[in-house]
Amino acid sequence: MKEATGELNTTVIVVIIVAMLVAFFYFTIWPAIKNNMNANSACAKAICPSENRSSDGRTVECYVLDSNGNRSDTFTCVWKG
Repeated sequence: MKEATGELNTTVIVVIIVAMLVAFFYFTIWPAIKNNMNANSACAKAICPSENRSSDGRTVECYVLDSNGNRSDTFTCVWKG
């Protein structure tokens, strides 16, 4: 009976550790991944005039047109030439 109790305790500990790892991923790592994917997809659809480049030439101010042809707020993307 002692051995079965020890195995049950080990199983509970493993389940708790896995739950903690899943929670860490979901609340810490996933939002960063999601924000990066959203920024990359927004930059892929954006209109980025070359005259809006930064002084170092690495970034550019871009905008997106909605279905009515209105410009969105500007945001920064990496200049891809």
